[in-house]
Amino acid sequence: MERPRAFLRGFWRRIIQILPEGLYARSALIVIAPMIILQCVLTYVFMERHWQLVTNRLSTALTQDIAAIIDLHKTFPGSDDEVTRIAQDRLKIDADFLPLGPLPPALPKPFFQIVDAALSNEIRRQISRPFWLDTVGRSNLIEIRIQLDDSILRVTAYRSAAYASNSYIFLLWMVGTSFVLIVVAVIFLRSQIKPILSLAGAAEEFGKGRDRDFRPRGAREVRRAGLAFIEMKRRIERAIEQRTTMLNGVSHDLRTVLTRFKLSLALMGDSEETQELQKDVAEMQRMLEAYLAFARGAAGESAVKIDMIDFLEELRFDAVREGFDVKIAYSGDPIVTLRPDAFKRCLSNLIGNAQIHAENVAVEAVRDKRFLTIHVDDDGPGIPAALREDVFRPFFRIDEARNQDLGGTGLGLAIALDIARSHGGNITLSDSFMGGLRATVRVPV
Repeated sequence: MERPRAFLRGFWRRIIQILPEGLYARSALIVIAPMIILQCVLTYVFMERHWQLVTNRLSTALTQDIAAIIDLHKTFPGSDDEVTRIAQDRLKIDADFLPLGPLPPALPKPFFQIVDAALSNEIRRQISRPFWLDTVGRSNLIEIRIQLDDSILRVTAYRSAAYASNSYIFLLWMVGTSFVLIVVAVIFLRSQIKPILSLAGAAEEFGKGRDRDFRPRGAREVRRAGLAFIEMKRRIERAIEQRTTMLNGVSHDLRTVLTRFKLSLALMGDSEETQELQKDVAEMQRMLEAYLAFARGAAGESAVKIDMIDFLEELRFDAVREGFDVKIAYSGDPIVTLRPDAFKRCLSNLIGNAQIHAENVAVEAVRDKRFLTIHVDDDGPGIPAALREDVFRPFFRIDEARNQDLGGTGLGLAIALDIARSHGGNITLSDSFMGGLRATVRVPV
């Protein structure tokens, strides 16, 4: 039992691999495949059964006419001219009597031998004399020669007298109606698939932080899914707005307390104890900003079109002000739709981490038709391959070779990854050609 089941599972997997993946292609296949199968069955039944039956009956009638001509020839000797006239006028058959001699050699069988087989069988059954048959030489005529006792009867008849020759009409009607049905099915399927693609596009744009005008259309189920998406989008936006409001309140309250601490320390005068307390307060404020930045993410910011060349130059200028020299390279269309403030925070975290642990930093950006890819390379000690996934976890810190957010909270890469994913992209770490670490940001455009 296991072997047949395994065979069936493997066969079904191969069938699934062959089938198209898109909903539009699968829907078209569901509509078109039964139509083609039905037409093939009808064609076989009609051509093989109906046409063969009609051809057999027509061949029987033509053979009966030929047998009647032979009977007239035998019954009324010497009246061959009158017999040929009757055959031409009444039976629409050209008949003449040739001198007795051998019949021509047999011709090769035609590819479609329905007429040849039907006529041969009827002549053998009704006349039972040696005969020669040509159904190929002249396409619209059939020539039959039958050896008699004193002569050879040559009969030339129209092909339609022995064969149902209107097959092309059936095929034309079949192909024509099928084409019309396929066109109608394609138009209908396109109108049904388009709302689904619109819903998928709206969901994708929302995931990238872009607002897209979307109205549910199409079938009832598709409209229901669209309305559910709109309601989900509203709930998410409401939750983000509530979280942002709460964070702003918490930030305001904590900053107020820290400001009081700073004021109290300033009034206490300058001493070794107050210096240590000022350092602690500064550390608390920096940690608070990092926590709020991680929790807030890119809330409240809309995606806009920016010039990436100017954007990267601004990052380089910020690094120069801090005493670092960052090399910038860009290729491709410079206009990209992003959340500028959030994306700047993402790249600033990556560049800042590289600057802490390396002497040289290079930023290379490439824009193609689908993605914007940015590589941040350095010549620092790098990160072990086993820890490259862990460093993206919030509050994860490395104290050995490379310490993200040195002296901080370990949120730099976590914030950068969260921003990249909010744009529908990702960040990966690998070895750099400069000998250190390469951080690759890839977001769809």
